[in-house]
This record gives sequence, C-alpha cells and structure tokens, in this order.
Amino acid sequence: MERQNVTALATAVAGDAQLVALWLHGRSPHTQRAYRADVARFLAHVAKPLREVTLADLQDYADALERSALAPASRVRGLAAVKSLLAFAHRLGYLPFDVGRPLRLPPRKDALAARILAEADVHRMLALEPDPRNRALLRLLYAGGLRVSELCALTWGDLQPRADGAGQVTIYGKGGKTRVVLLPPTVWGDLLALRGEAGPGDPVFPSRKGGGHLHPSQALRIVRAAARRAGVDGPVSPHWLRHAHATHALERGAPIHLVQATLGHASVATTGRYLHARPADSSSRYLAV
Repeated sequence: MERQNVTALATAVAGDAQLVALWLHGRSPHTQRAYRADVARFLAHVAKPLREVTLADLQDYADALERSALAPASRVRGLAAVKSLLAFAHRLGYLPFDVGRPLRLPPRKDALAARILAEADVHRMLALEPDPRNRALLRLLYAGGLRVSELCALTWGDLQPRADGAGQVTIYGKGGKTRVVLLPPTVWGDLLALRGEAGPGDPVFPSRKGGGHLHPSQALRIVRAAARRAGVDGPVSPHWLRHAHATHALERGAPIHLVQATLGHASVATTGRYLHARPADSSSRYLAV
C-alpha cells in the first residue's frame, strides 16, 4: 500500500510539472523564472499535489505570505501566479473546479511615482558614463523605452537605418508581439560606433564574459553603477529608464497612444498610469496653506 501511495504521489508531481510547463509556454524567460519560483514556493508550503489543494490551503498560504519578508508587490504577484495556474488547470480539465477563483488578491500600493527618474537625473547618468558601450546601452533603454530582456536579445539584424542619420529597431517583445521604435540620430550614432565587424546575427550588446548576449543581470549592474555615479538614490533598475521614457514623453506632449505603441503596452490604461503618477496639476495648489 505504501509503495502504491509513493507511486501515485510521483505521478501527481510529474503531472503538476507538465501542467506548469504548459502554463508557462510562450512567456518571456524573465516571467518564466519568476512564475516558476512563485509556484515552487506555493507547492513547498502546501506540500501536496495541485489536485488536493483546497481554498483553505490558499488562504493559509496568503496569510503566510503576509507574514513573510517578501515585498508587497512580490506577495501579490505570487498569489496572482498561483491563481492563474489553477484557473489554467481548470480550463484544461486537469482540475474539476477552480479553487483559486474565490481568493481575493490583497490591495497593492502603487509605488510607480517613486520609480520615475527626473530628466536631470537621466541626463546626468548618461553624461557621467565613461564607457561608450554602456552609454549606448543606457541611451537606448531610455530613448527606446525597451525592457531589459528586449535590449539584451537585440541583434544587429534588428537595427535598420532611416533618413537624416536616424535609425529604427525592431523589438520582439512581451507576449510575442513585434513593434518598431524609431531612434534619434544621437542614439543611432552611438549604436553604430559599437558595431565594428559584427554580422546581422551577432548581439548588439555582447557579454564580455565569453561572448553571447549580455545577461539582464549585467545590464542591471551597468544601470546601478550609472545611478550611483550620478548621485541618484534608490534601487534604480533598467525598468526605471522605461518609466522615465513614458513619463517624460507624456510631459512633453507626446500622444498617449504613441507612447503606448512605443512601449508595447497591451492597453492604453497601462500607459495612463504615468499620467496619474506625475500629474501636471493638482487642486492642492489652489489652497491657502
């Protein structure tokens, strides 16, 4: 009997692993890593196969996350990932019903405003970067509004010249969507100066540790070093430059749908968050205080 139980458990674990692989298929490598970690944390907590998970298990896990040292955003993402997996399993018929559906996600404070760099900070980061490769990387993150995974995956075949010394970059982004972003002559010139004898299939930003594409963690170190050099406080990441692109473009009058298309947002509501994070006016300015 014990041997049968062990065999049944092994079969259930293997089935769960296959389900997770199906659920993650087609997502970006970064998303896959994050969601795998979220699901692994949940399964370690409940210590049972997905088919045996109950709503009480989910509620207990949510309470444990609330007591954990994880950042609020990570806790919300962790629960959202589990709910997504359970809903997917139900749609496939792997689970008889979606036990995660009644679970409500905790409210999440929108801290976007704290992650938006001032224009002066961005320009100081660019001006004080001594390495031409790193300066081109920073300028492309900001001017193109690229995600770090998109930037690291670029090859020279993705870049094409335009008139008047400008250029364009074709980006294969989140959700398998392709978009084209125009680059001003200053950014285009910085990029061309890096090419040398590189062919169309070579990475625009190769790793200096054994070739191949630059890893996102290496790009993070470059951005963090530039921020420290410029005296910018906080855990600055490549995504902060993407936030800065959206905010500064909107503040300078760029149409919101153009910013949405450039960043590859699925919804204009996502782009609209930047308008709320840095409003142009507020009724508080009209009060006598």
